[in-house]
Amino acid sequence: MVEFCGKVAEAKWFSNFILGVILLAAIIVGLQTDRDFARDYTGLMSVVDGIILFIFTLEALIKIIACGRRPDRYFRDGWNLFDFTIVVICFLPFQSSNFGAVLRLARVLRILKVVSAIPDLQVLISTVLRTIPSIGYVSLLALLHFYIYGCLATFLFGENDPLHFQNLQTSMLSLFRVVTFEDWTDLMYINMYGSEFYGYSESTYALLAEQGFTRDDIVSSGSPVGSVFFFMSFVLTGAMIVFNLFVGVMLTGMTEAKEERVREGEAQREATQPKEATLEYEVAEIQAQIKSFTEDMETRMAALDKLVQKKGAIPKGQG
Repeated sequence: MVEFCGKVAEAKWFSNFILGVILLAAIIVGLQTDRDFARDYTGLMSVVDGIILFIFTLEALIKIIACGRRPDRYFRDGWNLFDFTIVVICFLPFQSSNFGAVLRLARVLRILKVVSAIPDLQVLISTVLRTIPSIGYVSLLALLHFYIYGCLATFLFGENDPLHFQNLQTSMLSLFRVVTFEDWTDLMYINMYGSEFYGYSESTYALLAEQGFTRDDIVSSGSPVGSVFFFMSFVLTGAMIVFNLFVGVMLTGMTEAKEERVREGEAQREATQPKEATLEYEVAEIQAQIKSFTEDMETRMAALDKLVQKKGAIPKGQG
């Protein structure tokens, strides 16, 4: 039984079958978002959902049985633990209205099983997990960058453009808009020409009035040079340097993850290599070493014989 389950769990057709079931589960979840369709075909959706859950449960049981007397090996794999957790959640009594959202969330999370079914996606997820410490430092650098420019923007443009730079938190949010290139030139033009001449309308003043600002509180003053220098420098340092560091960190992590995967594959191939092939290789290696040692000794003996003959220790021809 253990051997049979092991062969099934490692079979290519079994992996492809599970991948197909995962895609079917994804389609079912998408169809259930249509309320009219879900209401008209509630019974069919329930039957298909039950079959999918049964298949996922059977998959987990096969993999656990394949571990033999060490079922804990199944749970040492993070992806197996993730799959098992989703299956368990789907079996919990969450059919009541209060916990119906949890059950729907579990059904949506079943789509993520596609990651555990495709090794290349596992490499990507491993890359993200591997680069979390480095991403943390890059995020800290980005936060400092936003904080400094946010303070400057509040001091420089707060009176002219309170809608976007009235305080630090609003300024940092507006700068995030700039760094994503979402109509960032409008912010620059408002502070280049003055809010009264560009960007502000009656609806804008009405919105600011709800926040406690009057027209007298808004000092329309353009700063052509300062605004251009501020926004251009922020875009260059923020979008093109700091955020590109995230890309560099991810690429480095992906390279390391691929190298580790190659090493694991080589180690697995060596572990599963037939003993006969290993023995033949070792015998050939020993024969090569003996041949090399014999040739080296012959060379040394010939050199010693010539040295002795040259010194006249023994007559020539008797060496």
